[in-house]
Amino acid sequence: MTTVSYQGEAGSNSATAAQALYPGGSELPCTSFEQALDAVTLGTADVAVIPVDNSAAGRVADVHHLLPDSGLFIVAEYFLAIRFDLMGMPGAALEQVECVRSHVHALGQCRKVLREGGWHTLVSDDTAGAAREVAELGDPRHAALAPPAAATLYGLEVLKPEVEDDPDNTTRFVVLSRDAEPAPEQGEPTMTSVFFSVRNIPSALYKTLGGFATSGVNLTKIESYQMGAGLNASRFYVEIEGHPDDPRVALALNELAYFSTEVRVLGVYPAHPYRLKG
Repeated sequence: MTTVSYQGEAGSNSATAAQALYPGGSELPCTSFEQALDAVTLGTADVAVIPVDNSAAGRVADVHHLLPDSGLFIVAEYFLAIRFDLMGMPGAALEQVECVRSHVHALGQCRKVLREGGWHTLVSDDTAGAAREVAELGDPRHAALAPPAAATLYGLEVLKPEVEDDPDNTTRFVVLSRDAEPAPEQGEPTMTSVFFSVRNIPSALYKTLGGFATSGVNLTKIESYQMGAGLNASRFYVEIEGHPDDPRVALALNELAYFSTEVRVLGVYPAHPYRLKG
């Protein structure tokens, strides 16, 4: 049985993603992203399922600062449609609500309903945790923005369903493992994640990425990290459509390495079918 760590509580979106990826697996809820990653590093969990980007709120900043030094490898990705219900105590009326609790990202993804309601907001560590807090308070003036599963789990009543601003709201999760487990090159859509540090020379980033352009390799993401204080050269994270064994990708990676002081492949994994939509 696979043990899966994730940040959050039972009923959270991370729990839903973990269950979809590893049905019947053993869940290890954690209070922080760092704790979820450490569980894999220490062997308490086999894999961690971690959100990295949301279509409405952008990147999950805490995660992107932890990934470079985690020592773990991406072995899969998963796209989850995000749904939030406004839920409160059984028998409570929407008119009674004065305060809404949720994770900061959920509050940011449901601005419309919050603005219409004119409610105060309180930030919780987790969306499902916000639902639990409301259940423990037992106060009809408090409500939570949480995934639908949390209402059943904590005995709450849905006051308003599907209140996310964007009906196409989607979060991308990655699965992290101690072992690299690169996907074999079989001609199937594949993603490659790479960290690299550029040389501290003029136009270094332009030169490192030039090989991808000339080889016709698509970059779907580029993120920068400043290393320490001062004006040191930055470290970058990129995601590439393609497999390192593809001659075009291999050529681009060789050129990247020539202008870099460090190159590390963080993962080679199958592209999720969601990428093929539209």
